[in-house]
Amino acid sequence: MTQVIKNRGPKTRIESLTDLIFGLALSIGSVSLLNKPPSSPADVITDLVGFGFSFLILISIWIRYTNIMSVLPVETSGTMFLNAVLLFLVSIEPYLLSLLLSGSFRVSGDAVLIFVSEAYALDLAGLTSIMGLLAHQLTIEERKLVKPELVGEYRRIRNVQCLAAFLFAVTALPPFWSWEILGTRARFLLWYAILVVIWISRLSSGSKKAGS
Repeated sequence: MTQVIKNRGPKTRIESLTDLIFGLALSIGSVSLLNKPPSSPADVITDLVGFGFSFLILISIWIRYTNIMSVLPVETSGTMFLNAVLLFLVSIEPYLLSLLLSGSFRVSGDAVLIFVSEAYALDLAGLTSIMGLLAHQLTIEERKLVKPELVGEYRRIRNVQCLAAFLFAVTALPPFWSWEILGTRARFLLWYAILVVIWISRLSSGSKKAGS
């Protein structure tokens, strides 16, 4: 019994801290909207769209993280390091989001806003890449962390998360700020497109499990 407590202790503390950080990030994101009263209906829509994107990203990462960490040991230094980086990236997400929303999606020549949007893209790339790296640990068959029939599923999760990380990183390139589609920065539209792919992949995985 003592051995079980010893193994579960660090993991329980890390998961509790992670849940707290994710909860705070979502709360801070919503509170930051209160500090910026909208001046028009368009501002309300912009704020809601921006916060909705942040909410879905964080919820998606949290759900994936919970699923992976339910079977992945945290005692290794590599896993601990990835957890620490994850918490940092989650912590700065609401700050970058608030700067983005305060600058408005319609500002075109603000160097600070451009830099913040690039930093936000890299933050998203970091979050999704960590999910890919954590999922990869479960695909190493020699470690036998999951049942053999589940290895393929975690490989798919790893591939989707790594692809999303790569695409988020690509959107940080300057051209994706200059290009516009229907009057909206290509960078922002691609973020939503990547989010849609992530959720389609997740829903597809859920339907397969339900069917089996």
